[in-house]
Amino acid sequence: MTPTTDLPPLREVIRQHGLDARRSLGQHFLLDLNLTARIARAAEITAGQTVYEVGPGPGGLTRALLSAGSQVVAVETDSRCVAALDMLGASFPGKLTVIEGDALTVDEPTLFADGAIVVANLPYNISTTLLVKWLTADTSPFTDMTLMFQKEVADRIIAAPGNKTYGRLSVLAQWRCEVRRAFDVPARAFLPPPKVDSTVVRLTPRANPIDVKAGDLERVTAAAFGQRRKMLRSSLKQIVDDPGGVLDALDIAETNRAEDLSVEQFCALARAIGRDRSV
Repeated sequence: MTPTTDLPPLREVIRQHGLDARRSLGQHFLLDLNLTARIARAAEITAGQTVYEVGPGPGGLTRALLSAGSQVVAVETDSRCVAALDMLGASFPGKLTVIEGDALTVDEPTLFADGAIVVANLPYNISTTLLVKWLTADTSPFTDMTLMFQKEVADRIIAAPGNKTYGRLSVLAQWRCEVRRAFDVPARAFLPPPKVDSTVVRLTPRANPIDVKAGDLERVTAAAFGQRRKMLRSSLKQIVDDPGGVLDALDIAETNRAEDLSVEQFCALARAIGRDRSV
């Protein structure tokens, strides 16, 4: 492997390629190579492992992933960044594949037929949508995900029932994965600095998640948390004719609100309502 010290500083790469960060693309470049190396260590990468990176930008995290001995497949929508990554690819021959395109449209099961892990500083503007895509996929090629989010999004992913940040994303993430906070990253570490700090989260897919259809779970959580101040007997009326009967059958109080239910209870509710809708 080529040491990252042999490569030009990221600020020089940004200058050479005119990589002014664009708000429309959710870009905030992480330039601290100590932090990018820490993210790679948090992912516990093994040599030769295939790593999927979304939004590599000028390639700060990509350097750390390649230096860890991984085979990196990166998806980048900004053509300026694609050009900047060419040099990095030349320094690690055969180790970096860059796809110019929208990560939301990538067919990951086909692209990673032999499996992969995800390690990425996700663009803010698609981070939640992309995570939901991965969590609700019928089949996933990913055995692990180490992802950076805005801190408030990470808080929602990790939140427990009863917490004011507990919501739809919490339920979907914790249904499909074991989740834990790795570490926080201050806003000043980015160029330009965002208004909030960020957090690296490790999500490890469960070998045997609770048996429920992702679509049913999405529908129930959307209804329940879409009107989270209302009791479930009211908020669920939009998706089931007799929410009270369904709740009673599951021994869930009609007066509960969405934040009171555990992930297991949401799964049971989704199965019951899914069966009711199929009748």
